Amino acid sequence: MIEFFKHFLQEFELPLNNPVLIFSLILFIILLSPILLKKINIPGIIGLIISGVIIGPHGLNILAKSSAVDLFSTIGLLYIMFIAGLELDMNEFKANRNKSLLFGLFTFIFPLSIGFPVCFYLLHYDFNASFLTASMFATHTLVAYPIVSKLGIAKNQAVAITVGGTILTDTAVLIILAVIMGSSQGNLNQAFWIKLTVSLAIFSAIMFLVIPRIAKWFFKKLESEKHAHYIFVLSVVFFAAFLAEVAGVEPIIGAFVAGLALNPLIPHSSALMNRIEFIGNSLFIPFFLISVGMLVDISVILSGPTALIVAGTLSVVAIFGKWIAAFFTQVVFKYTKTERQLIFGLSSAHAAATLAVILVGFKAKILDENILNGTIILILITCIVASFATEKAAKKIAICEEEISHEDAEKDQILDEHILIPLAKTSATASLLDFALLIKDKKSSNPVTLLTIVPNNDQAEINILKYKKAVDKFVIQGSASEVKINTIARIDHNPASGIARTSKEIMSDIVIVGWPRKTGFLDKIFGENVDSIINNVDKTLFICRFEKTFIEEKRLVFICPPFSERGVGFQLLLQKICRLSQELSVPIVIYGEYKTHQTILQIANNLKLNAKLGFKSILDWEDFEAISDEIKGTDLIVFNLSRKGSVSYQSIFDKLPQKFERSFNDNNLILVYPHDGRKESAMDAYEDFTATPLQKGIEAIEQIGRGLGSILKKN
Repeated sequence: MIEFFKHFLQEFELPLNNPVLIFSLILFIILLSPILLKKINIPGIIGLIISGVIIGPHGLNILAKSSAVDLFSTIGLLYIMFIAGLELDMNEFKANRNKSLLFGLFTFIFPLSIGFPVCFYLLHYDFNASFLTASMFATHTLVAYPIVSKLGIAKNQAVAITVGGTILTDTAVLIILAVIMGSSQGNLNQAFWIKLTVSLAIFSAIMFLVIPRIAKWFFKKLESEKHAHYIFVLSVVFFAAFLAEVAGVEPIIGAFVAGLALNPLIPHSSALMNRIEFIGNSLFIPFFLISVGMLVDISVILSGPTALIVAGTLSVVAIFGKWIAAFFTQVVFKYTKTERQLIFGLSSAHAAATLAVILVGFKAKILDENILNGTIILILITCIVASFATEKAAKKIAICEEEISHEDAEKDQILDEHILIPLAKTSATASLLDFALLIKDKKSSNPVTLLTIVPNNDQAEINILKYKKAVDKFVIQGSASEVKINTIARIDHNPASGIARTSKEIMSDIVIVGWPRKTGFLDKIFGENVDSIINNVDKTLFICRFEKTFIEEKRLVFICPPFSERGVGFQLLLQKICRLSQELSVPIVIYGEYKTHQTILQIANNLKLNAKLGFKSILDWEDFEAISDEIKGTDLIVFNLSRKGSVSYQSIFDKLPQKFERSFNDNNLILVYPHDGRKESAMDAYEDFTATPLQKGIEAIEQIGRGLGSILKKN
């Protein structure tokens, strides 16, 4: 017993050495510190950093800086930069790249311009030390980015330009670091510049030309191996970080570039994206924040007035330089004060790149111990300031966006969105469900409903059991994306009748069906007819044919005939088209008349839709070649059609989808019949509609027979 207690107490000797105990302690901190600090309105990020200060070697010495801690810390830092690149709305970034460039210039020039005179004249450091310390002020780490991501405003324009500016300013600073190191070692010659330029060019070519092609091939070939997708993505991130280091810049640049390279291939609503964010935000990123706190040595403040003066001066200059950059960005682009605060909050935290610059300078004896200690205090102060500023601004913007969306919903009388997917064959269900998850409104609490219609015969109960067993895997597919999947089985003589009834019962807004199967002559007379679904399902109806994965798409071709934009359901359709464009990171090309294009631009502006809209003028709709000549195999074709009886219906468009099906049999094709607001209900036609086509035919023959009989009797 005594031996047991001795062994037990040895395990708790400080600093802890047992890896299981260390990992347990870290997990408890990650779990409890945000929960406890939330009660006193302190951001969870600060709780993690302060926890690191307390348990670190300069605090209670519970945990020492070991290789394992350094490894997890590095993974967390790379994860932050990778997610920032992956979540970046590429359409928004491309549209605002000039703003990102200007912000990057501001956040680089102002801190550098303020910091250099302060270090050179006020703190009396030499030129190299002053310039290197001043360049450190220009860096920033997106420590507060998880706050923005969690509150769902990662696609806000202020966030997009800050993230874009981060990579520009950090790259510039890290190149300056390489130049100063070369200068201090006497290697700053022509060979140095040639080597740096060539290595960066090779790195960029590998990341933007080679990696996306390998990723496309991998995702396509191993489509069913979902766990392999995550491992592949992680491999790319760390390989990119290694390549960046070889190229002469910091690994964080490689991780961010990996995010940009994989961005078009990983939709933001996909299960893979959910896994990446979940594991990063739950484990790796908190580990990094704790490790930042472990670097902080509070005792340096007590070591003498010089360390205190240097730490205070560095912190004030760092915060003021970033605030000035955010202020000028607000003035130039006419942003609100809240957006300025958000830009300042995101860009004011100093951690990774700052530490990299200072540690390299300290080891090379360019910087002294006072700068090192002052920088560590600066990291703690700026991370706390950034977290408070970001959370306050992000909450205001999130509340404002939610109020606007509620106002729009009330204005348009839009209820919680509900998507219904009738299943004819389970082989096509996975792609239809993927499509539904891409276009689904994230704020809707309704599930995606999978429906099957079972014929009313002796095998009905057995068929229902078979269906329930078959759809279990699709429930799991939805849960991987944190979307609830509901399953319904209905017994009905006619599939179209069952779909129409169910869509009314569950009050669905959108119905997504697979492409009709090719049938023979008898099937066309007596079998399921897609026209019955089109005419009797008075909802926004998507008829989808997906021949390949979405990652192969390079454009979204939206064919919009005249007057179809006037339909009641067109706004909802345009929202879904723009959401699909954002998820797949592809531009939209509208095929239509000039008036249609102008109306769409006006609707997009009113709804504040962020999408890159191109235009191709179509004057003669009967000339199929004029419409199809520029469509490529990598285009996703969306055809906006109208039901018979609606205002925009024209018979010349009835045959166009068939021509597209024949001419573009390798393309993904979607036919859309938007909700047209017809007053008569589809339920009115059910008396004649519920009987099977065969029964209808028999009744018609009997009526004809009775008519002929009466004529013969008269004769």
